[in-house]
Amino acid sequence: MELRKDVRGGVTVIAMDGRLDSETAPRVQQNLEALFPGDGLVVLDMSQTTYMSSAGLRVLLLVYRQTQRSAARLALTGLSDDLREIMDATGFLAFFTVVDSVEAGVEALTV
Repeated sequence: MELRKDVRGGVTVIAMDGRLDSETAPRVQQNLEALFPGDGLVVLDMSQTTYMSSAGLRVLLLVYRQTQRSAARLALTGLSDDLREIMDATGFLAFFTVVDSVEAGVEALTV
């Protein structure tokens, strides 16, 4: 899993590329904590996330909890049908603002 950070209009965009599973989750969690602004606006672009296991869901839960402890706001974008189905079945979609594109995420967080 590769993470890339960009800033668009004051919003941090973190692109997640690859598999989010038990092998990659610990490193992804550590790297996300380093890239995540404590009180900013963040879009997680998951359009290149090809697979997510329960370990990946745990990473997203920890990111969600981090936003709840701070003044940060978070949106997810680029969820494939498979990822959306997993997150819906587990109730995770209810925790996040989910949008179709990075641009929509930036707009949703800055309105």
